[in-house]
Amino acid sequence: MSGIRPTGFLHLGTFFGAIRNYIRMQEEFECYFMVADLHSLTTHPDTKELRSNVHRVLAENIACGLDPDKVALYCQSHVPETAELYLYLGMLAYKGELEKTTTFKDKVRQNPQNVNAGLLTYPVLMAADILLHRAKYVPVGKDQEQHLEMARTYVNRFNHRYGEVFPEPQAFNFNQQLVKVPSLDGTGKMSKSENQMATLYLADDDEMIRKKVMKAKTDSGPTVPHAPKPDYIENIFMLMRLVSAADVVEKFESDYNNCSIRYGDMKKQLAEDMVNFISPIRNKVDAILGDEKGLQAIMEKGAEKANKSAHATMQLVRESMGLKYY
Repeated sequence: MSGIRPTGFLHLGTFFGAIRNYIRMQEEFECYFMVADLHSLTTHPDTKELRSNVHRVLAENIACGLDPDKVALYCQSHVPETAELYLYLGMLAYKGELEKTTTFKDKVRQNPQNVNAGLLTYPVLMAADILLHRAKYVPVGKDQEQHLEMARTYVNRFNHRYGEVFPEPQAFNFNQQLVKVPSLDGTGKMSKSENQMATLYLADDDEMIRKKVMKAKTDSGPTVPHAPKPDYIENIFMLMRLVSAADVVEKFESDYNNCSIRYGDMKKQLAEDMVNFISPIRNKVDAILGDEKGLQAIMEKGAEKANKSAHATMQLVRESMGLKYY
């Protein structure tokens, strides 16, 4: 089980850091992938663009290769029992431990005027999303590992108090290191909302992709053979390894080691390879968004699967807690 917040356009980092994993998982597991619209309200309470953002995230997931026939691809708010489990788990969560979470402290620093209860209890809602399907495996990045640890804490508290209902969820990434896709300016990773000219979005048109890649930071090149690469140069090579043919990468590695590399040529090559990678996804997204009835049918099918799973779990939860009175 995993989810993506509809708070901005998906980008290359989302694809290689998350969605590529989802596509592989759908062949081997029963999967629940959700658009986390309720989570987005903690930091984006204005809902004017929420509908179009939800549609776009769904379309981008499908265009990248998620198959709605193989997985439950659904919207978080379409599963009302999420709120019920969130309430019960909230009774097992303590204010002190919630205040210590890194993401909460970061969000308070970034926006001290919006320290709402939903922000504080974000890990409880995330745990409810996972436990609602009694999920064992959660494909998450490093920044979410603390939340997953808290979900395991709630599992243990619940099972200890009311009886064995939930398995402990584990991070799962096929024993691979998750790819962290660097921003084009070499100052961190690509982001849905920050540093937009240094992030390659799946919605970018061809000219925008070329423009962004050509602006990537470089220098005058190495002066001694086999010199270590500065971080910002290694970033360009890493991006090239994601989308370019092996012989192309090898050629530029060799040029670098021989001190004959021309970064302008390398960036032109990378730009065209990025265009060839992103443009088919973008075109598929546009086609999916153009078929609103088809997208609605996908959401309904996903909600039906997710609600069936949630209903079965909540029957067990209510019984174990003694909340069935007739």
